[in-house]
Amino acid sequence: MQQKDTTGQMTTLSACLAKAKQDGFTADFEFRGGNLCVPGTDKCYSPEQVNIENFYRFEGESDPGDNVILYIIKTSDGTKGTLSDAYGTYADARLSAFMQEVDDIKKRVKTN
Repeated sequence: MQQKDTTGQMTTLSACLAKAKQDGFTADFEFRGGNLCVPGTDKCYSPEQVNIENFYRFEGESDPGDNVILYIIKTSDGTKGTLSDAYGTYADARLSAFMQEVDDIKKRVKTN
């Protein structure tokens, strides 16, 4: 059973990753050469080819270096996976700029 906080959000990065994998988001994207890529393949995607299906932010209680954002991603060819990055001071500025160019960003809020 996954722990949830009172707002219905998953409370740990590992819980979100496990749920994403269970839902078929199995690729572990990496940011390389200005694109999102699937390691070990020749698949790389520009912002126009990326949809952010959901995202989660996690804040470290005492260390700003522990601030992480997890993106749940589906590409134009149907590849589904995840990508994480720091946010705030320690964020990868190039990845942040890429994500700002993505047109289709959804945040799903569960109502149950």
